[in-house]
Amino acid sequence: MKILVTGGAGFIGSAVVRQAIRDGHEVINLDCLTYAANLANVASVSNAPGYSFEQASITDRTALDRILAHHAPDAVMHLAAESHVDRSIDGPAAFIETNITGTYTLLEAARAFWEAKGRPDAFRFHHISTDEVFGSLGPTGMFTEATPYDPRSPYSASKAASDHLVRAWHETYGLPIVLTNCSNNYGPFHFPEKLIPVVILNALHGRPIPVYGKGENVRDWLYVEDHADALLTVLQRGKTGRSYNIGGENEARNIDLVTTICRLLDERRPEGAPHADLIEFVTDRPGHDLRYAIDPARIRTELGWCPTVTLEEGLARTIDWYLQNEDWWRPQLTTAMERRGTGA
Repeated sequence: MKILVTGGAGFIGSAVVRQAIRDGHEVINLDCLTYAANLANVASVSNAPGYSFEQASITDRTALDRILAHHAPDAVMHLAAESHVDRSIDGPAAFIETNITGTYTLLEAARAFWEAKGRPDAFRFHHISTDEVFGSLGPTGMFTEATPYDPRSPYSASKAASDHLVRAWHETYGLPIVLTNCSNNYGPFHFPEKLIPVVILNALHGRPIPVYGKGENVRDWLYVEDHADALLTVLQRGKTGRSYNIGGENEARNIDLVTTICRLLDERRPEGAPHADLIEFVTDRPGHDLRYAIDPARIRTELGWCPTVTLEEGLARTIDWYLQNEDWWRPQLTTAMERRGTGA
């Protein structure tokens, strides 16, 4: 396939680009290169046959029309988004502009392109979203594709709105779409403001490791390369108009996640051990959902996909990657290590 990937220089988007190229697809990487995007994320495939890059914003309709007409992709995988909850608390406007207005603009450009091509049945618009649109779970239960939406932060509300737009463009205009909602991703090339990179890098620098509240919030952790594989599976075999929840089947409390990382770092950097002594409980962020958990039964049953990387294995791989790639993360520390989400 020839696939247009929006946000392909970001964390998850770059994993999709690398996997798609390895699988033999052609990829057009469209990214406007905001603070969390980095072309180093796709350096390993940048010279591969079938790879091309377009710098543009998904809010720029003129640029989108030009890129779609020039490259004529078989599918659009829409990953471009503002995604950091803490940033959305401090500055929601960018999330409204990118996640809602940008998705609308991309949908309209994709629809115009699809209609100009004669409305081919094989075309796909794959919208990648998050489990955060479903709100918060109690101690039991899991999110399914039928779970009502209940977003609690500006980030999740903007993603919920974009999900609704995508479904509406399918129902109203017939645009062939698939939609996925994933659990928390982690792995190589993760921008250093997110929880797991923060823990790793603060520990390496001997700095306090901040944990919100008492660390009892629970997340389901999905290794990013597993996610990329799932996304390409849904793109190629998912049923048009259908949504699929993608989970790692690796639930963990934040405090348990952090102490596991500290233990793995103790084994690799014993001179800083015990790294768990750096843990510092800090004031919780507003509207912090207690628990997320994905029921991936649909994608397993219908498409035969399931995660392959356990949390322990994935954390070990991630830590080793950060230890070996200081030249990637070092220039980004100033932007990443400012504490956010306290503006409310």
